[in-house]
Amino acid sequence: MTVNENYQMAKKSYEKWGIDVTDVLAKLKKIPISIHCWQGDDVTGFEVNQNELSGGIEVTGDYPGKATTPEELRRDIEMALSLIPGKHRINLHAIYAETDGEFVERDQLKPEHFKKWVDWAKEHGLGLDFNPTLFSHDKASDGLTLAHPDPSIRKFWIDHCIASRKIGEYFGKELGTPCLTNIWIPDGYKDTPSDRLTPRQRLKDSLDEIYAVEIDEKYNLDAVESKVFGIGSESYVVGSHEFYYGYALKNNKLCLMDTGHYHPTETVSNKISSMLLFSDQLALHVSRPVRWDSDHVVTLDDELKEIAIEIVRNDALNKVIIGLDFFDASINRVAAWTIGTRNMLKALLYGMLMPHDHLKQLQESGNFTERLALQEELKTYPFGAIWDYYCEQMDVPEQENWLKNIKKYEEEVLVKREAE
Repeated sequence: MTVNENYQMAKKSYEKWGIDVTDVLAKLKKIPISIHCWQGDDVTGFEVNQNELSGGIEVTGDYPGKATTPEELRRDIEMALSLIPGKHRINLHAIYAETDGEFVERDQLKPEHFKKWVDWAKEHGLGLDFNPTLFSHDKASDGLTLAHPDPSIRKFWIDHCIASRKIGEYFGKELGTPCLTNIWIPDGYKDTPSDRLTPRQRLKDSLDEIYAVEIDEKYNLDAVESKVFGIGSESYVVGSHEFYYGYALKNNKLCLMDTGHYHPTETVSNKISSMLLFSDQLALHVSRPVRWDSDHVVTLDDELKEIAIEIVRNDALNKVIIGLDFFDASINRVAAWTIGTRNMLKALLYGMLMPHDHLKQLQESGNFTERLALQEELKTYPFGAIWDYYCEQMDVPEQENWLKNIKKYEEEVLVKREAE
């Protein structure tokens, strides 16, 4: 049977529940995923004086073909985008500035250092998001930045974050779509702290100073990202979920949840509905933790599907900004982008093909037997046939056929980088 024939049969399975599959695919087409650039170069960046990766971040593996220049990285992203249906965004870190061989300290970064990224984004119709880089730097070597007891070090990072927000505003103005500028810091202590409050007070004061600089929200959206622990901050992290959620609510900022930044028994999917009651918008960094925040490539696992279901069933597709955050150097990096982003889109499609109103009615009426039965039966409904049709309509390979493109690109481009 052809892709279209399979689609037509699958379509009928969902239509009996009142689901307009054509409308679902039209909506899916409009959902942008913010794809992180740092999968392509192992979070190295392009600073003139590069520092070793730090901040509790670890990239393992040495698969051939790592991007070592901005041009290579952009070319790799283009390759991944050609295999992913829809129109998406690219998420940059400050360390991906292009300074033409001149050393520019992070607190001195300006929009002009990202002009090539903006020109490229315009050419390909992409939005850009941004992150100040508060790791892999001499002034972050002791694991403290915005919460540092040294005022001069705090000031350096405050100025870097202010500069980053201005860069985000520049992205928004140039590209006609707001940039999400997200602050994550590694600050914390390896062992039990004797004072939890003072570092958090310093972080609050630093954020207040950063956000005192007015940036047009039409062009830039501010977000703060929490973490439960990291390498070197196993016992205490200054920017906890409670800290940042309280700060975001009080100061009208977005709270960004990274799916790998919570205790193993916590799930981001379970937090979304509560947070939507009190926040107009949320942001996500979708990753895959394996026992800790290991940032594995996103797979179509239960939690990913549950995150998507929560977004869809709560009518929050326009309220939750979805970004990705993983890095794996043990496999083809372009394939990693492709696998992770396609899986995020598959999860959203899976959630959009469920009869949520009917399931809600079953719960409200106390019919838990039918609710459970239907939830389980829907797991084996033919949503894969709908996905294949969507890929075909979006002119990208369906099923595993995209791997042929990856293998060819590896042979013609990636492997040759190793020989140069």
